[in-house]
Amino acid sequence: MNPIAWTIENIWPYAKALIEVFILWLVYYRVLLFFEGTRAFQVLRGITYLIIALFLSQYLGFEVLNWLLRNFFSIWIIVIVIIFQHELRTGLARLGQQHLFSVSLGEMEMQSLLEEIADAVYKLAKQRNGCLIALERETKLNPYVESGVSLDAKISSPLLQSLFANVSPLHDGGVIVRGERIVASSCLFPLSENPSVDKTVGTRHRAALGLSEQTDAVVILVSEQTGGVALAFQGRFIIVNNAEHFGHLLKDLIAPQKAKKKI
Repeated sequence: MNPIAWTIENIWPYAKALIEVFILWLVYYRVLLFFEGTRAFQVLRGITYLIIALFLSQYLGFEVLNWLLRNFFSIWIIVIVIIFQHELRTGLARLGQQHLFSVSLGEMEMQSLLEEIADAVYKLAKQRNGCLIALERETKLNPYVESGVSLDAKISSPLLQSLFANVSPLHDGGVIVRGERIVASSCLFPLSENPSVDKTVGTRHRAALGLSEQTDAVVILVSEQTGGVALAFQGRFIIVNNAEHFGHLLKDLIAPQKAKKKI
């Protein structure tokens, strides 16, 4: 027999099984990473233990336990849909999204935009004026735009500072930025439903996290109590060390390809 044909006939079935196991594990691992920090993660970890128990019961010949576990897994899809409805809705909304800023800006325009935002954010932080700024990417934020006051003004540091000044009637809620324009202010963002979020976290933090859970927006947050600056993205807070670090993070998130080219 031809050596190649012999190799394919005898080794390929085992190699195929290993490839399938690897692909399935990789997909499951990515699902775990996606749900990390949510109640879904804890449930998925519990299901993993049950799967291991199922295999062990089959191997050891525990017929009653094996029957119970097999019947449980026959309805596990319905259980997951019920328990994970919020997470599944969020995940499906992200499918097909590209990680690019929704409005294409040139290098100079992008740099100018980042400088104006950074200047406003750190001046507000110094004054302990809280702020909430959402940068729209692929997912349109029209429902949240409609909840606020329409502006359609070119973004600038003085304008952002005036919007979030305590004496401003528009300082409550969030600002939404589309491209290099502020499209609305005083917008209402959804509060995070993540049970793992610290109970001491305020409404502004929960709103930033909530919007980042339901859309692909980058949300900038300044704490009124501490003056700290943070970014919320994909349901997680990102630590910001200083103004320079803030600028790099922001550029990486809203225009990753351009940031890589520069590096």
